[in-house]
Amino acid sequence: MLAPIQSIARPVSSILPATGALVAKRTFFAPSEVYNKKQVIITKKTGLDILNDPKLNKGSAFTADEKDRLGIRGLVPPRPQTLEAQYKRCKTNLDKISDPLEKFIYLNHLQNRNETLYYKMILENFVELAPIIYTPVVGEACQKFHKIFTQTRGMYFSTADRGQMSAVAANWPYDNVDVIVVTDGSRILGLGDLGAGGMQIPIGKLTLYVCGGGINPRNVLPIVLDVGTNNKELLNDPLYLGMQHPRLQGEEFHAFVDEWVSAITDRFPKAVIQFEDFMMPNALDLLLKYKDQICMFNDDIQSTGAITLASVLATMRARGGTFADIKKETFLCLGAGSSGVGVCETIVDCIVAEGATREEAYAQFYMFDHKGLLGKGRDDLLPSQQVFMRKEYPGGKTPAEMLEKIKPTCLLGLSTCPKLFTKEMLSFVSSYCEKPGIFPLSNPTSRSECTAEEAVEFTNGNLIFASGSPFDPVEWKGKTIQTNQCNNSYSFPGIGLGLVSSRSTRVPFETFQVCARVIASLGTPEMLATGKIFPDLDNLRAVSLEVGIEVAKMAERMNIATQFPPKGMDWREWLKHNMWQPEYPHIVVKNL
Repeated sequence: MLAPIQSIARPVSSILPATGALVAKRTFFAPSEVYNKKQVIITKKTGLDILNDPKLNKGSAFTADEKDRLGIRGLVPPRPQTLEAQYKRCKTNLDKISDPLEKFIYLNHLQNRNETLYYKMILENFVELAPIIYTPVVGEACQKFHKIFTQTRGMYFSTADRGQMSAVAANWPYDNVDVIVVTDGSRILGLGDLGAGGMQIPIGKLTLYVCGGGINPRNVLPIVLDVGTNNKELLNDPLYLGMQHPRLQGEEFHAFVDEWVSAITDRFPKAVIQFEDFMMPNALDLLLKYKDQICMFNDDIQSTGAITLASVLATMRARGGTFADIKKETFLCLGAGSSGVGVCETIVDCIVAEGATREEAYAQFYMFDHKGLLGKGRDDLLPSQQVFMRKEYPGGKTPAEMLEKIKPTCLLGLSTCPKLFTKEMLSFVSSYCEKPGIFPLSNPTSRSECTAEEAVEFTNGNLIFASGSPFDPVEWKGKTIQTNQCNNSYSFPGIGLGLVSSRSTRVPFETFQVCARVIASLGTPEMLATGKIFPDLDNLRAVSLEVGIEVAKMAERMNIATQFPPKGMDWREWLKHNMWQPEYPHIVVKNL
C-alpha cells in the first residue's frame, strides 16, 4: 500500500535559514555581472557535422580562422557576424509572426539549429517569450506534437526497449549530464494523456533551467518514457509518433521505470532527475520509491508546492504579518490529485515548522475533488488523500455547501477545471478576510479556476492574486491591481542550480521549504503594497541565484553535498561562476 506523504516527512525547522535573514532587502545582479569563463569545447567533428550540431553551430558567426580549422570555409557566408547581429535578425523575423504556436515552431527550429542564439533570444526577451516556450502555448504544442514534428530532440525510451535500456542510454552522445527532465506523458498540464507528445514539456522545462538557473545547455537531457497511451484519438491517428497500445500499468509499469532508472543513473550518475507530469498515483509512488535512492524530485508535487507555499507566505507579509501567521489560515483546495496533495503537504510542513502539530496543520485544510469534499464516508481515497479527510463532515459536500462553515482565507485551485472559483465564492471570502489569497493554479489559461479580471471584480479589489498561467495586471477603479504568476519557473531552476553546484546526492523534502521561504522574502514593502509578491520574471536569474545559494547551503548542512566552492570562494561566488551565459564557445578539433 502506498504510504501517506507525512509518514516519510522530517522536521524542517532545524535546517531552515533564519527568517529574519531572508527578509532582508536584496540587490539583484544583472546578467552581465555573472562571471562566465570562456567555454572551450573539444570535438572531433568538422565540416557539415559542425554546422548540423546545434551545440556547436555558430551559423554566420564563424571567424575566418575557425572556418579553416573546422573545414567549413565556403560552407557558410564569407563575412562573419556577431551574435548580437544574428539575434537582431532573428528577432525581426520572430516579430513578424502573430500566431503564438507559429512563434513556438520558429523558436523550436532556432533551437534545433543554433542553441547559443536560441538562448540569447530567450534571455533577451524572457517575459515576452516565456509564455511561448512554456505555459500556455506549450500545451497546444504537446497536443499537436505529431503534426508539427520536424526534428528530434532528447531521448525516447519505449516499451520496445525493455531489456535494452542501458544500450539505449549509451546512445546519448554527451557524457556530462547535469539535469534530466522525464515524463511519461500521462498527465500533461490540465490536458490529460498526450503520450509521446509530452516531450515538449521536458524540452520547455530544460529551457527554463538554462535561462533561469544558468545550467549549461550541453548538459541537459529531455526524456519521454513511452509506455503507451490511453488517448483513443492518438491510438487511432496514423501520424502519432508514440507507441500505439494501452499504457502499461501496475507491476509492468514499475518494472519499466525500474529498468530505466537503473540504466540512466548508471550512464549519468551525477544528474539531477526531475519527474514531470506523471499521473496519480504513479507520481507519488515513484517519488516515495526513489527519493532516498537517487537525486530526484517530482516537479508537480514538490516544486508546485514550493512556489504555492511561497505565495501563501508572501501573502502573510502583504497583510503586514510574518511567516508564523500561516498557522491562522484556513485553506479550501479544489483538486486532490498529485499537485493538490503535494501543495497542501508542503504547506502542512511549513505550518509544523512554525510550531503546530501535524494534526493541527491538517485541520486547517478542506480538500475537494470531482466527487466533492474529502469527508466522512469516502472510502475511495488514497492514503495520501486520507490525511486530509474531514471526518466531522459528510463526504461529497460541494464547496458552495461548505463555504460558510469553512470561511476560508486562502483558495487553492488545482483542479484543471475552469471557472470553479465562482462569483459567490470570491465575494464571500473577501467579505470577512483582508487580502485573501486567490490562487487559480491550473494550467493552461483555459483551465484556470478564474481569470484575474473575475477575481478582482468579485473581491472588490481586496485580494492577493497568483495564477499558474500569466494574467496581465487589472485596472480597477482608477488603480492597478498587480497579478502574480505562481509558476514553478520561480522554483525549480534555482533548486537545480543549488543541487548541481553542490553535487547533492539526493533532494530532501526540506529543499522545497527552503526554496519557498527564500522566494517569499524577495518582495519589497513597496511591491507588496500593490499586491505584487514576486519579482518580475525578467529577474528570474536573480531569484534562482538566491534559491540556489540557500539550497546549496542546506545540502552542506545536511551532509549531502559532495562538491564545494574552491578555496577563496563562497557559495554566492561559486554559483555565479557556474551560471552559463549565451556566448559562442571556442571549438577545438582533436582526434579523440
